[in-house]
Amino acid sequence: MALSISAVVLLLVIVFILIKKSGLNAVHALVCILLGFYLASSSIAPTITQLTDNVAGMIGNLKF
Repeated sequence: MALSISAVVLLLVIVFILIKKSGLNAVHALVCILLGFYLASSSIAPTITQLTDNVAGMIGNLKF
């Protein structure tokens, strides 16, 4: 659960930066948000969740 909240906050910050700095319109951001909601309810959602969990696990196992 902590991972999904962190991912949401990270993506929200990225969208905010894109709106402010890169000329992303609010309409474009809304379309991205709607796409996320539709992806979350699709059959590919478990695969996306598993992929993000695996990537986060790989990042967590990196030693500097």
